Amino acid sequence: MQITDIKVRKLFDEGPMKAVVSVTFDGQLAVHDIKVIHARDKFFIVMPSRKNPDDTYRDIVHPINAEFRNRLEAEVIAAYEAELATVAANAYEEANL
Repeated sequence: MQITDIKVRKLFDEGPMKAVVSVTFDGQLAVHDIKVIHARDKFFIVMPSRKNPDDTYRDIVHPINAEFRNRLEAEVIAAYEAELATVAANAYEEANL
């Protein structure tokens, strides 16, 4: 399974949640609402989930093995960092016009 697209949908400045992204697999399946979190001095992803009646959360979709989870996490975080760089470059250009 190939990750064919990652779109950073929203960026956050405050709090541990830094972004919400959508990932497309094999150009045929999109997974929305993957969250980029920064806590304990590292970045990681949280898969989309729903709240259960007992106030716990359960993932709606998730990687089956650690190898794919690591690859997905690395690519999502790289896309987040690239988006931050683009936003910073655009802000710099606008400030110097």
